[in-house]
Amino acid sequence: MKPTGDQSGTAPAEEPYRSHQGHPRRWQILGVLVFSLFAIVLDNTILNVAIKTIADPEHGLGATQSELEWAINSYTLVFAGLLFTFGVLGDRYGRRRMLLIGTVLFGVASLASAYAQDPGQLIAARALMGLGGAAVMPATLAIISDVFPLAERGKAIGLWAAGVGIAVAVGPITGGLLLEHFWWGSVFLINVPVVVVGIVLIALLVPESKELNKGGLDPVGVLLSVAGLVSLVYGIIKAGELGSLTPPEAWAPALLGVLILSVFVWHERRVAHPAFDVRYFRDPKFTVANVSVGLVFFASMGVMFFLAFYWQIARGFTPLQSGALVLPFAVSQLIFAPRSAALVARYGAKLVGAVAMLVVAGSLAAYYFVGLDTPVWVVLLLSFVQGSAMASILPPATTAIMESLPPNKAGVGSAMSNTVRQVGGALGVAVLGSVLSASYRGEMADRLAFLPEDARHLAAESIAGTAGVAARLGAQGEALMGAASQAFVQGMHLAALGSAVVALAGALIVARWMPGKPKPVDRAETGARERVKVRP
Repeated sequence: MKPTGDQSGTAPAEEPYRSHQGHPRRWQILGVLVFSLFAIVLDNTILNVAIKTIADPEHGLGATQSELEWAINSYTLVFAGLLFTFGVLGDRYGRRRMLLIGTVLFGVASLASAYAQDPGQLIAARALMGLGGAAVMPATLAIISDVFPLAERGKAIGLWAAGVGIAVAVGPITGGLLLEHFWWGSVFLINVPVVVVGIVLIALLVPESKELNKGGLDPVGVLLSVAGLVSLVYGIIKAGELGSLTPPEAWAPALLGVLILSVFVWHERRVAHPAFDVRYFRDPKFTVANVSVGLVFFASMGVMFFLAFYWQIARGFTPLQSGALVLPFAVSQLIFAPRSAALVARYGAKLVGAVAMLVVAGSLAAYYFVGLDTPVWVVLLLSFVQGSAMASILPPATTAIMESLPPNKAGVGSAMSNTVRQVGGALGVAVLGSVLSASYRGEMADRLAFLPEDARHLAAESIAGTAGVAARLGAQGEALMGAASQAFVQGMHLAALGSAVVALAGALIVARWMPGKPKPVDRAETGARERVKVRP
């Protein structure tokens, strides 16, 4: 049984209702949850276009390349490391409560980020933003699963995913507009009014829900999950920062994280009340859905991350223009994500997932043919196709994950899905970034020989580093940037092929192990089971 509105909270209490009918205000609640998540997704995409401005010593904070990377990575590290923990806490102490706490933390941290006086303060404020985001993200999906009946859950999660896609597009455009008219801190300050409105709407409309049959809290399991995830993600981030997987600073923390998570699995199998029952992975639907989410984000996030450098540095577009070029991907999410549930209902998750993963693989492989003179519309078309396919994978996979777990573990299920998504994306950026960096350094080694050692080292790090050095060299710098752009595109080609191989592997896994379309009798039995779960 699932609890209904918290009688002691601000949200009005509801009359008892049956789970197959759903919450009377479920569509309004969905709108509030999407709006609450909007600021978090918006901020991450805004920051990508503000990096160059923050690095400017006159108009920004004068942050170094390493400091810029950690302004991004401090958020990712805390966010990915604590998603599972907040999922557990939400299930036990209240998902609405975690949603409110996370939203407040995110707003306060956004304010601190906007008025940071040096890169160190910005990095610390971004870490606090990650803490807030980790509390918000699993709560939104868990509440969706709680207030929507089984028949409408896929559509609701599709709309949730579409809202995320809109934020992905609005972020860069909003960031470009703000940077053209205001100071760099405005890209964080914009979150504050969104957060304030979100807090009011959550308090008024969202009911509380939590696990009724509470066992032990399993603090050992929670601490192991935090230590393992933080260590793993730190190693992955370090590999991306160094542009290589071989330095001990990268592989040692990652290996330690894997070992700690192995101990976590061993512990969870033996404790009476585990934070997460690892036996759920015996369900092919749950396991394959998680694997598909991880692989599609591994394959896609690396290429999408490098496209930002392709547009702004290799092709010379402004931050606002680069933001607008993300629109086709977001529009495809808006169009196809809400329709994904109907596709799965008609053709089954196996067929839809496998075909969509094949389309993702094909669109990523097509980036191999993108060059410096490729018409913009061609790249935008690829982005639209890739986004359409991802919109047909992620909502059904997320729905499958949530439906594989009992209702009282909805927060943990949401956290698991989002943790896999974050780790997969970070690993994709690190691995594919290593491929691109190795290729770039190899192509540029001879062309940078004339530079002093310090400048040569900086220019060899990345195309952004080369652009910073070239800006001080006049006409000679223009020639250097031409070579750098060509070298970057060659590296991007290799990264695109690598990402396509990963997506192809995902398609094969889904085609082999994802359960097929359920028989009508199975769906009828499922509906019968849902109808007997009466809310108190």
